[in-house]
Amino acid sequence: MNACGAAVGMETRVEKAAESPEENGAEKGAAAIKSQYLTSKEKFNEIVSSGWKERNKEAEEEGRDAPEEEKSEEPAGKRIKLEDASEKKKMRGQNKSRPHMKPHTYDGKRLCPSIIKEKQSKCFYGDKCKFFHNVAEYMASKPPDLGDQCYLFDTLGKCPYGVSCRFAKAHTDADFKNLVNEEVLRANGGRTTVKNTLDKELQWRLRKRQVPFKASEAYLKSMERENGGEKRGKSTSTEDKPAETPTEAQQTDLHVEAAVKTVGALTDADLVKLRPCEKKIRFTKELDAPSFCTHSLYFTLLLQCGNLPFRRICKRFGADITCGEMAMCTNLLQGQASEWALLKRHESEDLFGVQLEGCFPDTMTRCAELLNDNIEVDFVDINSGCPIDLVFKKGAGCGLMMRTNKFEKIVRGMNSVLDVPVTVKIRTGVQDKTNIAHKLIPEMKKWGVSLITLHGRSREQRYTKLADWEYIDVCSKIASPIPLFGNGDILSWEDAMRARETGVSGLMVARGALIKPWIFTEIKEQRHWDISSSERLDILRDFTHFGMEHWGSDTQGIEKTRTFLLEWLSFTCRYIPVGLLERVPQKINERPPFYMGRDYMESLMASQHVDDWVKISEMLLGPVPKNFSFLPKHKANAYK
Repeated sequence: MNACGAAVGMETRVEKAAESPEENGAEKGAAAIKSQYLTSKEKFNEIVSSGWKERNKEAEEEGRDAPEEEKSEEPAGKRIKLEDASEKKKMRGQNKSRPHMKPHTYDGKRLCPSIIKEKQSKCFYGDKCKFFHNVAEYMASKPPDLGDQCYLFDTLGKCPYGVSCRFAKAHTDADFKNLVNEEVLRANGGRTTVKNTLDKELQWRLRKRQVPFKASEAYLKSMERENGGEKRGKSTSTEDKPAETPTEAQQTDLHVEAAVKTVGALTDADLVKLRPCEKKIRFTKELDAPSFCTHSLYFTLLLQCGNLPFRRICKRFGADITCGEMAMCTNLLQGQASEWALLKRHESEDLFGVQLEGCFPDTMTRCAELLNDNIEVDFVDINSGCPIDLVFKKGAGCGLMMRTNKFEKIVRGMNSVLDVPVTVKIRTGVQDKTNIAHKLIPEMKKWGVSLITLHGRSREQRYTKLADWEYIDVCSKIASPIPLFGNGDILSWEDAMRARETGVSGLMVARGALIKPWIFTEIKEQRHWDISSSERLDILRDFTHFGMEHWGSDTQGIEKTRTFLLEWLSFTCRYIPVGLLERVPQKINERPPFYMGRDYMESLMASQHVDDWVKISEMLLGPVPKNFSFLPKHKANAYK
């Protein structure tokens, strides 16, 4: 054998050794960690428990109350996998039977809002009010404060939650009056940091069905004409004859009538409605603007985790584009406050979109027109990649990929009523090994889609197996010149670099950002960040501060923040610090074996047990209520 052949053979053996974890002493499917950090499950639990007891002892010596030790049942997804196929199947998906405790249930006695806001007038409901009005009696039964400093008071100059705040001592006097820091309040200038809130008058009109949808009705009538005058059931207009397809001038008139009255000079933008092709050009220019990198980083979300406080964390680490959680169009049309909360936008989100779910052209078009007239967004995304059974079985999510007629009507209808671009998120297909995205993309180009995001897995795969980036590359060439973003298995800057070698215009990151939100910094700076446990704890602390600013600093707001923090911790426990890895980088489909960190906090953050996540939340948000219970939404069956 010549020298060249020997060298090739040596390289092959080295690659095989690196690819086969069994030969390096690691279990198949587990990440390779340096041997000095590896341990067993029993030793890991013993060390974590003993470390927590020492912390409690120190707290007692300092005169602080130690949090009570309450063991909850370990979620099925964190137990050792069973070999039986039927048992394995049960461990997949979501914890559908998990307890659902609403945050207000943890607050036994709630103070009347008129008292909290210190209104001069009496409560509107008088004696019939179900809330407390006696401040002294409320304060006697209120749980103890969680700290001496209130983040909202320090940031805003005035805490809007007054005596009900869990840090009330920091900003109330002896008579329980709310104090104000005039200097900080003036510095803020009364600015609103969060946009897209639901107006009470609009909510009332939606519930009474008094909101007009003139542009939507014009499109739906034209669609009726194309379908030969088919009836649309309850949503059909009362007129007998379907209207003719509106001309561009008529559509312009409709748009002007629906527009909000403004003051100032009349411009072309006030009169001329953008065509889909013009919106597409404008959106592409925004992506290529100097403020964004060549390949934009788009943070999308998983339900329960892609909330506004977490998106603020991602923006701080370098995410270019953010998108709200998936909102159901029917709930938005009904004025449900909980659904409208998913549309809220923070001032730091400079390129922000909302994501809609629906399966009917009439409701999706009306919802698009509603959003166009009432909120500020840069694009509207149609989620046709959601694999959830509840969504798929009614024909939405991935179901739209198999219902191209309705899909086309939805896209064209939304384009006709929106001033901003329409984007679409899809998967490779519905069935495994049967890709259909490459057939849909040419049709979407005709419909007027401005951007396509492709997740490199089918619906049947969910999040198992590897994403097919070769197929994403093929689809990106078919989509050109429309931007196509790739999504799947990005957990390091090296994964991102390999993805960028394909023809994609940008990268969408979801689970990777939940596991380590600093991934955006790593990608932009092209380095591995061996982040310390104290830095990670500071990130979690910032999240709790943003959570209190968004959901409130009273008991209800604190427990809502805790719930979302725990959902996030069910993902962060999968992260393995760079300094502990035998082979860098960590892969998203590799589960971490039991290991000890370089300090106690790093070990605690590596725990896969719910009780340890609760302990971390207690460090930041104080002890949990006595009736508190939590199980993560996703079973995360990739773990033992």
